[in-house]
Amino acid sequence: MTFDKVYQYNFPTTIRFGAGAIKELPAYLQANGLKRPLIVTDPTVAALPFFKAIVADLEAHSFSVEVFSDIHKNPVKSDVYKGTEVWDQTSRDSVIGVGGGAGLDVARAIVLRVNHREDLFKYDDLIGGDIYVTNDVPHFITVPTTSGTGSEVGRSAIISDDETHQKKILFSPKLMAKIVFADPVLTMDLPPHITAATGMDALTHNMEAFLAKNPHPLCDGIALEGIYLIKDALEKATHQSDLESRSKMLMASMMGAIAFQKGLGVVHSLAHPLSSLLDTHHGLANAVNIPYGMEFNIAGFEDKFRRIAKTLELKEESGEAVVKYLFELNTKLNIPHHLTDIGVKSEHIETLADLAFADFAHPNNPKPVTREDFKQLYLKAL
Repeated sequence: MTFDKVYQYNFPTTIRFGAGAIKELPAYLQANGLKRPLIVTDPTVAALPFFKAIVADLEAHSFSVEVFSDIHKNPVKSDVYKGTEVWDQTSRDSVIGVGGGAGLDVARAIVLRVNHREDLFKYDDLIGGDIYVTNDVPHFITVPTTSGTGSEVGRSAIISDDETHQKKILFSPKLMAKIVFADPVLTMDLPPHITAATGMDALTHNMEAFLAKNPHPLCDGIALEGIYLIKDALEKATHQSDLESRSKMLMASMMGAIAFQKGLGVVHSLAHPLSSLLDTHHGLANAVNIPYGMEFNIAGFEDKFRRIAKTLELKEESGEAVVKYLFELNTKLNIPHHLTDIGVKSEHIETLADLAFADFAHPNNPKPVTREDFKQLYLKAL
């Protein structure tokens, strides 16, 4: 695979992948009779030169472009409602999500809300709300700008309650993008700390998906290949960025999101409360917690960890070697080893444990996780 051309993959979304893929966006919109896109992104991306270039290119092709970027770092319901108001007031005909997890989650939730106007959390997948997603949805396009969540290929959006901070999952196959323009060039200017945090998010997705208890051999294979790509690329993408390392990370990120339809686990349940309660970057929260969560999972699943260690090409093929690798990788990426370094205090532990135990991810962990387990994992990581 060369890294200076555009490839097409269908899995099942059409993915246009490679350097320069974003240049195909105007022709795609024209071919589909779309003239008035709502571009949804976050405030940081909205200010970047590449984003302004995307908007300028569309406007130069006579598209009427409306940008909505008034969203939180960890999206909440009110963000979605505000974006839907912009849709209503400006008569849009399609939604383009541009960015990382936050921008793409809000974009996907707006896509849902356009023709589903009951309370947004009625559609929460954890209470069977997907059965109410019955109407058509607008034409939806995704453009990832980070290599972490893989939201561009997903079918769900994670949105928090403004008051309780509890995360909800909005899910439906209808929410899958019609097409993804995955251009690694758009990720080239990410600063090292964001590259590192989002890359560790992608690694967490692949590792947790591989370990998740639901049988899904297709996802297992994808997850292991994602782990392999990250092993080769993450450190280089962070410190000596080039097109090859950025391309590998973008592909591995999408693979992680495809694989985690199988489920996630204890690490995500440790990380989610940090984002909702303390506004911690999701990737950073995963990065700090992943060595501790993986260590918790070793006993009884030694064979799975041997396969992960073999994929990472570690000298010792064991779970303990995987945990050691994760701590060492965090060090190389300048990611701290302890929660106190990212603002967690001892008085937060009880609330974090409550939120983690209530989280949706850990029921798919390979072994059960109690509230006391979460408390002890936080204390160990503190």
